[in-house]
Amino acid sequence: MRIIIEGAGEVGSHVAKLLTSEGYDITVIDSDQTRLAALKSSVGVLTVPSSLTCISTLKECHVEDADLFIAVNPGVPQDVNIVSALLAKNLGCRKVTARIDDEEFLSSENKLMFKQMGLDLMFYPEKIAADEIHALLRENSSSDAMEIARGKLQLEVFKVDDESPMLDLTVVEFIRLAAEKVPGTDLRIAAISTSGKTVIPRFDTRFRWGDLVYVIATKEGMAALKGLLRLDRMKVRSVMVMGGSPIGEMLVSGLHKTMDSIKIIDKNIERCRALTEHFDAIGADNVDVVAGDGRNADFLADESIRDYDAFVAVTGNDEANILSCIGAKKAGVRRVIAEVENIEYLRLAEDLGVDAVINKKMITAGRIFKFTLSDKVRSVRYMAGTNAEVLEYTVAPGSAITKAPLKDLDWPRDSVIGGLIRGGAACIAVGNTLIEPYDRVVVFALPDAVRDVDKFFR
Repeated sequence: MRIIIEGAGEVGSHVAKLLTSEGYDITVIDSDQTRLAALKSSVGVLTVPSSLTCISTLKECHVEDADLFIAVNPGVPQDVNIVSALLAKNLGCRKVTARIDDEEFLSSENKLMFKQMGLDLMFYPEKIAADEIHALLRENSSSDAMEIARGKLQLEVFKVDDESPMLDLTVVEFIRLAAEKVPGTDLRIAAISTSGKTVIPRFDTRFRWGDLVYVIATKEGMAALKGLLRLDRMKVRSVMVMGGSPIGEMLVSGLHKTMDSIKIIDKNIERCRALTEHFDAIGADNVDVVAGDGRNADFLADESIRDYDAFVAVTGNDEANILSCIGAKKAGVRRVIAEVENIEYLRLAEDLGVDAVINKKMITAGRIFKFTLSDKVRSVRYMAGTNAEVLEYTVAPGSAITKAPLKDLDWPRDSVIGGLIRGGAACIAVGNTLIEPYDRVVVFALPDAVRDVDKFFR
């Protein structure tokens, strides 16, 4: 597959590295030689220096033969990315996608309009991140969560600590314990992230302290599992947000109708004034905007941080976000979430006590990666603390996955089918399960298995 990426910023570079690891032919175009040099030093891609929206450059890169064009130029007006993508489409590229920075473009009516113009996907990384944080505040007992079919099937990530009944048990021992304590609980241990490495567990795999455990269950099964794990299901009614970034603004704009009180903090006084005007305009009377440095523990104490149910740090500075979350946790806040863009820091943040981390590059990459797979994949998602992918497929008639029960298929070793939706009902997949056409199937796969998994659904 040939893919052209226009823009070698953070998101573009991350996507380039991800897709290169999948064996794709990648070309990256950017007007900034420094960004191109940094990318080329870390990953073997063809780089092309060029001004943006240059038709002759697109032709020189043989865009007419490309399978996917990704316009993700950083620091430019969104119309530049849109024009680049539409040029690529009209020059013959099969699928095109563009980064935007205006939430209005994502309304159903506007998305349809852009689709008719030829734009296959628009993505707004900051909006995606804000929505993810919103979901984590609703589902506050795990470090990450994903729902399929309006929650009928759920995937959540739990950390093994000193109080966890999983500690030192094998997978089969824990499944037996769950069946004994909560009869009828249907669940599948999809993966375990241990010591920075993700593995698809076997029955004799043992849970260790600090492991992140990825569990797929029906809605009823997940509720029963949380009861067994003695997880706190407290309801978040008040939130302190550090950082008046676009993520922080969109998060608070989405939260204010369901919260008793929200406080958003930013160091920049002018930014605070703009936020105040915005929240006044949307009638968010329960939102307080405060100018100050959220890294200062005394300042946070003066702002009554102990009175808040949750603390979210989205300043754009990883170190500040992590440290402020640690401080909030020590102050007694029960739920802390940090935006962490440096992938090397993700596990460190979790080990230091941050309940959940958000990385907008990884979330966005999942949306884009979907376009490299068969047209039967409904969604692709990266979960916290792992480089593995969660894929949701709609099963096509005649596809290989329908030919035999799961136990009789030559299924890729580094992947697992967790569950499926059939006729509106959810169930956990087992060896004797026979997948049928039009089932919605959830697969957890390590990167080297994704291609082989995809073949079963073509």
